[in-house]
Amino acid sequence: KLCEGILNILEKDTKTSCQVACLEALRILSRDKKVLVPVTTKRNMQILMKLAKLDTVEDPLETVSEFPVIVEALKCLCNIIFNSSVAQKLSLELNLAAMLCNLLQKCKDQQLVDDIKCFDLRLLFLLSLLHTDIRAQLRQELQGVQVLTQALESSLSVRWTEEYKAAEDRDRLPLSLQETDCAIEALKALFNVTLDSWNVHSKNESHQFRYMAAILRHCLLTTGPTEEKTEELH
Repeated sequence: KLCEGILNILEKDTKTSCQVACLEALRILSRDKKVLVPVTTKRNMQILMKLAKLDTVEDPLETVSEFPVIVEALKCLCNIIFNSSVAQKLSLELNLAAMLCNLLQKCKDQQLVDDIKCFDLRLLFLLSLLHTDIRAQLRQELQGVQVLTQALESSLSVRWTEEYKAAEDRDRLPLSLQETDCAIEALKALFNVTLDSWNVHSKNESHQFRYMAAILRHCLLTTGPTEEKTEELH
């Protein structure tokens, strides 16, 4: 009942601070699988997707004050999808992976969106881990390898000297914590999406995997903000 009450409030056009507080409460509650039963309906998933700006294909991310709402809504979706097989099935029906890829594209060349990008990537990782049909959809229909590789490239701030050779800068500063977390989530999602890609058939796929290999090499030469984070990144 508490979850339903929170979602009823979120469905209304309430203040940003109220939305964030409600989403934080829902995120904590959604860690409990028993509590999730009333939450995992199509309507409730769509409420959270709307708050995460996953329902707007064209609209850019412009209102910085809304970013905390987007992040908290993505966190809630991560918990719900991780803990609920019903939510995992609804994700395919609601085309959630395509919407997440679209949101990821909106994050390109944007300031102050690292948290949005990180939890978008985490959700793509969870979907590709827990639902084989979504993993196939990402690989075949949504150009998931390209989208995720570009997200990894952006997180690592790769500069190119040749087509498949990244610039090596021995004096570059370590990645920030946010950049490292984004890169880690992108790597985890890429692993799932490329899991069955041992046989490359086309020139485009060959290019994509050579491009990815160059970025992965660059990743191994990159350090994070701490030894532990560097080890996790590698």
